[in-house]
Amino acid sequence: MRRLLLLGWFVALWSTLALVASPSHTLDAHVFAVIGDFGLDGTDEGRVAALVKSWNPDFILTVGDNNYPTGAQATIDANIGKYYAEFIYPYTGAYTNTATTNRFFPSLGNHDWYTTNAQPYLDYFTLPNNERYYDFVWGPAHFFALDSDTHEPDGVTSSSAQAQWLQTRLLGSSSCWNVVYFHHAPYSSGPHGNSAWMQWNFGAWGADVVLAGHDHTYERIVLDGFPYFVNGAGGAALYTFGTPIAGSVVRYNAKHGAMRVTATPTTLTYEFIDVDGTTVDTYTQKGGCSFLYLPLILR
Repeated sequence: MRRLLLLGWFVALWSTLALVASPSHTLDAHVFAVIGDFGLDGTDEGRVAALVKSWNPDFILTVGDNNYPTGAQATIDANIGKYYAEFIYPYTGAYTNTATTNRFFPSLGNHDWYTTNAQPYLDYFTLPNNERYYDFVWGPAHFFALDSDTHEPDGVTSSSAQAQWLQTRLLGSSSCWNVVYFHHAPYSSGPHGNSAWMQWNFGAWGADVVLAGHDHTYERIVLDGFPYFVNGAGGAALYTFGTPIAGSVVRYNAKHGAMRVTATPTTLTYEFIDVDGTTVDTYTQKGGCSFLYLPLILR
């Protein structure tokens, strides 16, 4: 029995050391920003961009509506590149760019689709897969960008080809955390309300969190222990709230802002920070690769 216990401990330790040696599972913290409903050239977007850059994030996610009002070619660079060019690669716009690798990972919003086939968006960015929905790994987390707009050719229902792709990719993920993000919020106390067609079985499929926008507010919703965030305060005019929905924990619409997320192998910490630098909300998930790191913690 003692030999079996020692063998089990050795196997766990070996697995841990292999995990630590992997570039995607380092013990370092990785910081990324999340902006939503931001692409409207002006003072409010500028203040949010300045806030985000002050964090020196590893990369930026967007939860849609990157290019107001109609997703047009004529406005896309002033709405995006003017503020975030240094995160985009390859970049062909008019603003100063120093990027040598892409650190900007957008998702499509309804305003991006107002121009036929969302073509300006698809031409502007170089993204994995079909560019409408895709995934990538950074540090201890696996990120899954979806297209929640009903114009999506591969569908937006929980049985669609897009949803089947997500299930398959989540099943194959070996990362400590799986982060899903898109535009239309499955749950929201804002004027758009719940986007019922996006109420997929994310947790059961292996996701740890859903980040969305569409309503120009900030809200944290927790249902059956699973966190959903609405983060649409990135630059466009802010919205008012309706009656809080079940599971709504925090609601904020006083000022524009963005989310700063810190990922380690064992924690995900989400902060919403407004343009004046006030931390409005902080929430930490624990778990991830905790079991595999236990031998190192006990040393």
